[in-house]
Amino acid sequence: MAVAFVAGLLSFLSPCVLPLVPSYLSYITGMGGAAEIQQRRNLALVHAVLFVVGLSLIFIALGATATAFGRLLNTYQHWLERVGGALIIVFGLYTMGVLRIGFLSREARWALGDKPLGFLGSVLAGAAFGAGWTPCIGPILGSILLFTSAEADFGHGLRLLVAYSLGLAVPFLVAAYAFEAFLAWSKRFRKYLGYVERVAGVLLVAFGVLLMTGTFTLLSGWLQGLTPQFLKSRL
Repeated sequence: MAVAFVAGLLSFLSPCVLPLVPSYLSYITGMGGAAEIQQRRNLALVHAVLFVVGLSLIFIALGATATAFGRLLNTYQHWLERVGGALIIVFGLYTMGVLRIGFLSREARWALGDKPLGFLGSVLAGAAFGAGWTPCIGPILGSILLFTSAEADFGHGLRLLVAYSLGLAVPFLVAAYAFEAFLAWSKRFRKYLGYVERVAGVLLVAFGVLLMTGTFTLLSGWLQGLTPQFLKSRL
């Protein structure tokens, strides 16, 4: 879950998302500029929460579909893990810029019109963003969905998708509440966007290797060994 949360955070910090956050906030709130968003930040935060709800619903629906697919192929789970791990490695190399794959660079966004439809429009905008499969979100989210299908465990898959959604949601909500501070910070951070992509790519490649070689469970066991006993008893 921690890895999924970090993946969501890296998705937010990616070149496909971070520079567009001000535009998304202006669109879903219907407010014209930074000053207005900052002055009416409570209302902006409500719209941001609804946007995140729409986003999360799409991710969770995709996770449920992937889990159902994994259950159907439960007999071939061994091969599903191997093929899924190989695809995750490809996604990681693409995110790092080592591979160029045309269809992964295309976006499919739903047009919602020029103006938001109130609170419902914010939910729809979040759903449209989640379904857009931008070049940055697609490989990372796709990797989580591949792992979910390989596990064929609905509860675990649901928790992973919720953690990923939170990784995207938390900084988005912070940006909505402290918009001017976010703008100042994002301008300073833009020079590091390339490094964010590379880090995300390396994590995906490592994750894919573990899944493809069947050593992911060994990593889980090692991490459990590092977990304090008092924390284990509460989980």
